[in-house]
This record gives sequence, structure tokens and C-alpha cells, in this order.
Amino acid sequence: MTERLLQFIWQFQYFNLSDLRLVTGEPLQIISPGIFNTNQGPDFLEARIRIGQTTWAGNIELHINEDDWIRHAHQHDPNFQNIILHVIWCQGSGLLQLPTLDLSDKVSKLLLSRYEELMVNPGFVACSHSFSDTPALTWQGWKERMLVERLERKSKLITSYLQQSKEHWEEVFWWMIARNFGMKVNAEAFEAIARSIPLKLLSRHKGQIHQLESFLFGQAGLLNRKFKEDYPIMLKKEYLFYKKKYRLSPIDHPIHLLRMRPGNFPTIRLAQLAMLIHHSLHLFSVIKEINSIRELRNLFMVTANDYWHYHYLFDEPSSFLEKKLGEEMFTNIIINTIAPVLFAYGHHQQLDQFKTKAILWLENSPPEKNAITRNWEALGAGNKNAWDSQALIELKQQYCDGKRCLECAVGNQLLKINVRD
Repeated sequence: MTERLLQFIWQFQYFNLSDLRLVTGEPLQIISPGIFNTNQGPDFLEARIRIGQTTWAGNIELHINEDDWIRHAHQHDPNFQNIILHVIWCQGSGLLQLPTLDLSDKVSKLLLSRYEELMVNPGFVACSHSFSDTPALTWQGWKERMLVERLERKSKLITSYLQQSKEHWEEVFWWMIARNFGMKVNAEAFEAIARSIPLKLLSRHKGQIHQLESFLFGQAGLLNRKFKEDYPIMLKKEYLFYKKKYRLSPIDHPIHLLRMRPGNFPTIRLAQLAMLIHHSLHLFSVIKEINSIRELRNLFMVTANDYWHYHYLFDEPSSFLEKKLGEEMFTNIIINTIAPVLFAYGHHQQLDQFKTKAILWLENSPPEKNAITRNWEALGAGNKNAWDSQALIELKQQYCDGKRCLECAVGNQLLKINVRD
């Protein structure tokens, strides 16, 4: 037994309610178990019970051991002055002058057994053996909540960025899109590059793609060596001039090339990012006005400039291939930048249409394929689009990995089944 499980049992009244009696033998009736308190203070607030012929209203505290009340020094805490019932699992010294209910002989052994199975199951998720028993309606509703929780959690990061940028949404989007282009390996470095080059500076040079590239590559520290080819020599010359003019400070984050496909090399991603700025600097303003995935795709389907048709790295020629931003990267951008920023904007501005648009675009985007989603698919969980993928990843990372089964609708449902049995 854990205190969280005891709270769960009390919250949903998953115990035998007939002939309840306090440890002193007095009859007890539960009128209302109270409201579960996730903040400091008693476990349940605003409860109502009847002891004998007297009705009491107040708060309820739960402990595994009766004497934990004393160990936790609740007797000296003003938050615990209005306790009308102490619910326990193991009786102690009996010295407390509180109405006390012992639940140890009132809870179904099936429920306890099922909970133990969930906690010790070493599988992908605790409910892997019984996940298929979850009703479709319960599962769909829980996925919807997981998606919203994921977007809300990401919104907190975006809100902190907004404070740092002095409420400048375009600047925030610039930081986020640059981070996205860096992929996991270079995300921190690419964000640092974006932060080191304000949008107002880029705006002055928007019409010259080679100048935009010189800023990005220079700030990344990729123009520091001696080159053989004319193009990187020109970029380096441009950068040194503007570095002095604008007093630019290159980032101190390393740029990584190891263990990645050539199409994801940071040089290619920086060149594509420069082209995206070249085509549309005020990206977020444009995105807010777009209503379809097709329009959005047209905005992001950029191709790096001609030099990169024959290169992946400076001074290292390769066979011809246009370096277009592909569908997989486009979907990645929707999932990790566009939808979260649009949702955060809708939340911040209290404009639900932007939150709805963010969710709709996820629903109309292909699903992510990774170890988490593949394992969910093996259990029979649908993964039809990015909406599903994001919900499944959130559930696994925020609930399943921490064995938060008591806070999960699926875990609740499985325990309910045993209570009824």
C-alpha cells in the first residue's frame, strides 16, 4: 500500500461502504469524500460525514500508519485544524483524539492485486497485458487530454521565451524555428545562432541570400578556416565585414556532424533556413493567416541556393542534388514549432481559433515513427496522424514512465474493472 493508492481508493470510494465504523466502534456514513487537494494541506477538502447522529463538514487526512500524523507534526500545523476524519491503513498507538477510519479490511484484494501487477510489470507500459480491455471511448478521451497537456506544457516554454523577447512573437518564432532546423543534435546551437542575430538585422539583408548565409554560418563558427572555393571565401569576407559593423559575437556552442544523414548536416539546414528567411521574414504573421496544410507546405518547401546543389560541406564537391526541405522535415516543423507556438499564441491571446488550428494541423499531418509509437502500435493503439503520435508520446513520457497509473484514465479503468468484479 502507498499513500497515493490510499488517496485514490478514498477519492473514488473503492472500498466496502456498508457498516462503516470508526476504530472506536461508532457508526460512520460518508456523505461526500471531499475534493482531492493537490496543494499543501489536508488530502481532501470540503468533505461531509455523519458520525452517529451528528453531521460534520471539513477536511480529511490520509496516512498509511496512524502515527504518521505525529511524525509529520500535523498537530502543530494550522492547515490541519479542521480535520473531521483521519483515514488510515495501519493502526498505531491510538493516542490521537481524532475520528479514525481503518480501511485495511474494506478494500478489494482484486484491486490491490491489479495495482501490484501494474507496478511490477517490466513491459513497455504497466498496462501492456491488459491495455486491450480499455473501452474505445475512454481511450479516445484520454488521448485528447494527453495532446492538450503536451501542447500546454510546451506553451509554458514558449511563454518564458516570450518574456525574454519582450512580448515579440516573431522573435520567439525565429528562435523556435531555428532550434527546430538544428534537429536534436544541434538544437541548442541553432537557437543560440538565432538569438545572436535579431530579426531587425536580418530584415535589412533579407534580399541578399549570400548575406543571410554569411550571418548564419559565421555566427555558427563555420567560416573560421581557410577556404579554396570562391563561395565560402565570399561568405567569410561578408561575415567579417558585418561582424565588425554590427558587433556580432559568434556562439560558443559546438556544431555537430557525427551520426547524421548528409541531408541533415547543419550546413544544409542553415542554408535552407537562410532561404526560408529570404522568402518570408515575418513567418509567424504569415502562418497565422494560413488556413490549409497545402498553403503551409508551399511556405516551407524551400531549396538551398545553387552552391549546395553540389555540396554538403564547404570545399567538398558532391554529385548534383537539389537540397529541398523534404516532407519529413516539414512534418517535424509542424509538430515541434508551428503547432506549439500557434497553440501558445491562442492561449496567451485568448483566441481559441488558433488553438483549434494547431490541433487540426496535427490531425492532418503524418504520424511520427519512432520507438515509442511503434511500441504503442504493437499494443493496438492507433497512430494515424501527428495528433495520435503526440498524444502517445506524452502519455508514455509523462505518465507511463513514472508509473502514474492512478492518474491515468486507462489505469483507472483497469482498476475499476476489478473493483466491480
